[in-house]
Amino acid sequence: MGERIQHHAMRTVYLDHAATTPLDPRVRKAMEPYLKSEYGNPSSLHRWGRNARMAIDAARETLAAALHADPAEICFVSSGTESCNLAIIGCALKAPPHRRHILVSAIEHHCVLHAAEWLIPFGYEVELIPVDGYGQVDPDAVRERIRDDTWLVSVMHANNEIGTLQPVEAIAAICRERGVWFHVDAVQTFGVLPVDVEAMGCDLLSVSAHKIYGPKGVGALYVRARTPLQPLMVGGGQERDRRAGTEHVAGIVGFAEAVRIAEAVRAVEAPRLTQLRDQFIQAVLETVPEATLTGHPTERLPTNAHFRFAGVPSDSLLIALDRAGIGASSGAACSAGSLEPSHVLLALGWDEHAAQQGVRFTLGRATTWEDLQYGVEVLAHEVARIRGKAPVTP
Repeated sequence: MGERIQHHAMRTVYLDHAATTPLDPRVRKAMEPYLKSEYGNPSSLHRWGRNARMAIDAARETLAAALHADPAEICFVSSGTESCNLAIIGCALKAPPHRRHILVSAIEHHCVLHAAEWLIPFGYEVELIPVDGYGQVDPDAVRERIRDDTWLVSVMHANNEIGTLQPVEAIAAICRERGVWFHVDAVQTFGVLPVDVEAMGCDLLSVSAHKIYGPKGVGALYVRARTPLQPLMVGGGQERDRRAGTEHVAGIVGFAEAVRIAEAVRAVEAPRLTQLRDQFIQAVLETVPEATLTGHPTERLPTNAHFRFAGVPSDSLLIALDRAGIGASSGAACSAGSLEPSHVLLALGWDEHAAQQGVRFTLGRATTWEDLQYGVEVLAHEVARIRGKAPVTP
């Protein structure tokens, strides 16, 4: 018990930045006028409305520049989930009757998998693209599965659970060659790694604000010019008729400020985080017996370290880490509390028992090596305790 109290007194360490990030104070400051004095509806013609419209236009230009897109190709939405839903369902609803085959990778976020499954009762066929033991899609596996009736392919830029990066440029080239639309979920990479829609070659791409120190409740969908898209929200003509509803002006302004900051610091932050991640991985593997790294050893997010601790259920370990002041997760925050084994780990070839032993640590701008050293120390103690090998403390 003394050990636990000591942990509490020492520090709190947040290592769940893939779930969400803290709001940057500069982002909050940029948003404040639009929560106070600049309250106009951007569709109104008077000065209050015009001020709000100009703020959204400026934000759209900021996002477009970061993505190497045209501002007209940026559609603001409420979240990464809505962005992926609009991409998958919105594009699929424009498919002719003879092209209703959709390919998605087996390790996509549930907002992609469930959006694709939603289409099945309406005559669509959904096929999963397998991944290897590192969680990577082989572009040839996509090539082999594209048929004459394939309409859309969706493969994420990086997996939210295990951090593995995907060869999206190669997949995009195959889709373009076969005349198939291609969607990329870049929620985990945007702001952390370069995301260039021209270099990538995708037609649709999803991003979210709260993963990059922006506010919750705002995301965006990049829609390449001439990509077919049926709006899912109808009403007014906002967002070029792609998404009706009064825009979340303060959130959009905050998103743009978060993007501006992320772009400014990325060249320094990405190498710093990669080095910290690798030091942390090495320390965990050297300190904790029977710990294995999940996902690709090098082709992974700079922020992500995912492990399996054999014989240690992830829920028990996460509760123990929380008591010691450490925030981590077993995967997508939206799936937390689910007793189901991770679909990502099952797709890697793990059995159901092993798939309930994965723990994800994700680093952020405030993470220090001292934080991670504390994490390793607590991990070693709690894993040993759960396994029944911890020394008895009076």
